[in-house]
Amino acid sequence: MSPPVAPPGWSRWLVPPAALSVHLSIGQAYAWSVFKPPLESALGLSGTQSALPFQLGIVMLGLSAAFGGTLVERNGPRWAMTVALICFSSGFLLSALGASLEQYWLIVFGYGFVGGIGLGIGYISPVSTLIKWFPDRPGMATGIAIMGFGGGALIASPWSAQMLESFGGDSSGIALAFLVHGLSYAVFMLLGVLLVRVPRHASGAPGTARQAPTGPQVSANQAVRTPQFWLLWVVLCMNVTAGIGILEKAAPMITDFFADTSTPVSVTAAAGFVALLSAANMAGRIGWSSTSDLIGRKNIYRVYLGAGALMYALIALFGDSSKPLFILCALVILSFYGGGFATVPAYLKDLFGTYQVGAIHGRLLTAWSTAGVLGPLIVNWIADRQEEAGRHGASLYGLSFVIMIGLLVVGFVANELVRPVDPRHHIPAPKEAAHGRRQQSESA
Repeated sequence: MSPPVAPPGWSRWLVPPAALSVHLSIGQAYAWSVFKPPLESALGLSGTQSALPFQLGIVMLGLSAAFGGTLVERNGPRWAMTVALICFSSGFLLSALGASLEQYWLIVFGYGFVGGIGLGIGYISPVSTLIKWFPDRPGMATGIAIMGFGGGALIASPWSAQMLESFGGDSSGIALAFLVHGLSYAVFMLLGVLLVRVPRHASGAPGTARQAPTGPQVSANQAVRTPQFWLLWVVLCMNVTAGIGILEKAAPMITDFFADTSTPVSVTAAAGFVALLSAANMAGRIGWSSTSDLIGRKNIYRVYLGAGALMYALIALFGDSSKPLFILCALVILSFYGGGFATVPAYLKDLFGTYQVGAIHGRLLTAWSTAGVLGPLIVNWIADRQEEAGRHGASLYGLSFVIMIGLLVVGFVANELVRPVDPRHHIPAPKEAAHGRRQQSESA
């Protein structure tokens, strides 16, 4: 499938909505915590077990983005969005079958493995294209698209809760909810497939001028040999681990925190909390990434990691005594979490150039795979062990929050060590031009 070239006069502002249609759909992953309690009840699962589809999905997101990044660069965004549509929707349909048959392994395989491939390819599908359309404001451009991934749960969380209430929380009700999700998202993602275009100067189409990238340029294979890549890997992994630890268990976490107070949190209110976190996640992606265009990527990550550690400390110390404080701190943490995702493509562009930024971004997302296992594992495993020891309420999470603070400090130090890439890793201009012509002939 050849990349669709924008006709003369095509507005670049039509590309972000195409990206949003995909990212809003795959962003449903952030609403997984709504399905955790009914799955645990219907299939007799522990909190750690019910997190497996989400964890595997994030692992496959990173792996498919890493291995598929070069294919996305070569085949273009329409091909990538089509693959994402097929995999993500098929994952839900397989999960529906698994729930109907009460075969949890099929839910893990469908939602986690197959759907996770759709997550990864869909996530990186518009990033390189948006940076090419908006070279003047890369942070804002990628923030607009990646905002959709953070905001997907804002739609999916109340929608899923309403379906489970209408269809029932047993295995058949869960199966029907999965089925509706799969079919609905297929239609919505198709809009992005049909709308997306690449700029004419980047397409290599006959009769168009190809603009050479300016500034230092580093190939994807060379980027992974630099200390800057691995420092950013640590930064992203630590920031994601801290945010995803709350997000994956958001609904049961707020219920546990205030279960022993005079104002317990209902199931509906917990779903609303997940939606609020999604809104903060979404707002952080466009707000903080746009701010990074003004104050720089390194400075904005100092905010994400330093202030994030402070928010976790406040929750650990005072969260169970004040519901507004708990909610406010969680919202700030999730805004930093989302902002970190939206800012990292621009950070990569600053360090490695636009030459193969999409492929480099895909490789970096293996940090997300690691964090997708690490964050939920820390929170769920410790909570399960504390519950077995007879503890309840906020005490289920105290130790895991202390660990998150330590991880954010590690990320802060890694960010401080980032320096410009040594010129020996840069691609000489003649080689870059030859490689560009070869990519054009391969995609023709």
